[in-house]
Amino acid sequence: MANRITIDPITRIEGHLRIDVEVDNNAVSNAWASCTMWRGIENILKGRDPRDAWLFTQRFCGVCTTVHAMASVRSVEDALKVQVPINAQYIRNLILIAHALHDHIVHFYQLSALDWVDILQIPKADPVATAKLAESLSPWTRNSKTEFKAAQDRVKAVAASGQLGIFMNGYWGHPAMHLSPEVNLLAFTHYVQALEYQRKALQVVGILGGKTPHIQNLTVGGVANAIDLDSTSALDMDKLEMIRELLGQVVRFVNEVYFVDVCAVAGMYPEWFKIGKGVNNYLAVPDLPLDSASTSYDLPGGYIMNGNIAGVHSFETAADKDFRDGVSEDVAHAYYHGDKPLHPYKGVTDPDFTGWNGDQKYSWVKAPRFNGAPMQVGPLAQVLVGFAQGHPLTKKYAGLALEKISAVAGVQATPAMLESTLGRHGARAIRCAMLGELAQKHLQLLIDNIGQGDYSVHNPPEFPSGEQEGVGTHEAPRGTLSHWIVVKDGKIKNYQAVVPSTWNASPRDASGAHGPYEASLLHTPLARPEEPLEVLRTIHSFDPCMACACHTFDPSGQQIAKVKVL
Repeated sequence: MANRITIDPITRIEGHLRIDVEVDNNAVSNAWASCTMWRGIENILKGRDPRDAWLFTQRFCGVCTTVHAMASVRSVEDALKVQVPINAQYIRNLILIAHALHDHIVHFYQLSALDWVDILQIPKADPVATAKLAESLSPWTRNSKTEFKAAQDRVKAVAASGQLGIFMNGYWGHPAMHLSPEVNLLAFTHYVQALEYQRKALQVVGILGGKTPHIQNLTVGGVANAIDLDSTSALDMDKLEMIRELLGQVVRFVNEVYFVDVCAVAGMYPEWFKIGKGVNNYLAVPDLPLDSASTSYDLPGGYIMNGNIAGVHSFETAADKDFRDGVSEDVAHAYYHGDKPLHPYKGVTDPDFTGWNGDQKYSWVKAPRFNGAPMQVGPLAQVLVGFAQGHPLTKKYAGLALEKISAVAGVQATPAMLESTLGRHGARAIRCAMLGELAQKHLQLLIDNIGQGDYSVHNPPEFPSGEQEGVGTHEAPRGTLSHWIVVKDGKIKNYQAVVPSTWNASPRDASGAHGPYEASLLHTPLARPEEPLEVLRTIHSFDPCMACACHTFDPSGQQIAKVKVL
């Protein structure tokens, strides 16, 4: 008989995500992903001025703030056919890139690394051997035996105290953990250093956005950044050079530490390239526009069905007609009224909470579908879509990653291996390295355009009478984000946000098809079902909302063990 494990919440920051799995013969035989909170902001927006929507929507989350703000203003601009001055495009792109650099660094080190790194093995490490290993992997100047010894001493002091603090509830000693003490020390030292460099990325967001996490500089039609090279109260050369310096430091950390660590850890856990594949339909939208009309982009978009990379379909624009027409949301197993899939323009967010029932309704997340099919979104989709289209930057960093993984693992890594739990981490590192290069490019594009005397940052929108529909998209750190708006006589008639975690955490649809989280867990082996570390690894690889506790139950609902997750 299968036992049921309930992990609620499963994540390390906000919570609100519950995972139920049935385990038979120490492998997952069924799974349910359940969002446990209703946000309702779509309903709050009805009747408001569309120009104010972005201020509300970036409150969807305390982490993914800028991405919702950007998708929101883009949706209104799409509805009103407003073009954005090129300076505004570059400033927006820099904010989005800096936010993503921060997000990817934090995701790997603070939110996922401790699924793979055993903290309590660190006291056994030799800092000199760790430094030698680090030197063989990267030229990072802070890979010194002094830094490694200092980090080890911190862990020793905490372990000796008997009070592990934030490390109390990890699965230390779990049989699925098998890094050497030296690799554990290397990763933990970089865990601490990452806190410094993710902050530098957010400084860039704050300089350009006015503040962070909730930026203040957007307008429908551009940005509110005043450009004046002779005024310290505006965007001047001192601030632009400060941004260049901060981005340079972050990009170096990404290339010499984060990218290398992900590839090294992946190479040391090669069995995890065969676990966690799940849904192999992939969706991504073009992003980082290079012109005012948003017809040219630095990042490509498209979709892949059934893992057929050779059959990739491209999106020409971020609001491509194929994408615009193909999205729907199913609520058969979600806590909403409704009996059929609806396009977001017609979407209804009318709550109908019935309590968790795996056969009926069990989540506040709707089930987005593209042409009726579940889709996986996120860095893996972005990398596969770009690689399939021959996108030079994607091929460059994917090639470097696969080469490094192959060297560590001693086997030939292939793009197909990225369709896995560890592959998602690898794809995120690839995307982060790409964004690092593009950050420096877009900053220079902005400086060059300002140098030509162009200081324009805003085109005022005009609201015609009648009804207009628009969609604003962004390829966010967690994947394809789209905001859908219907404007009538200058007011919001309907608003729907189809977010990355909605795609990936979607419950079953009316046909019974699993969403990506659920499908990725099927057949996952568990060494200790009472300590379901393997479930955490796969769910965390998607970068969902995050918090800290899990409970284990038998099929009748009786608790047979209680464990907590770091």
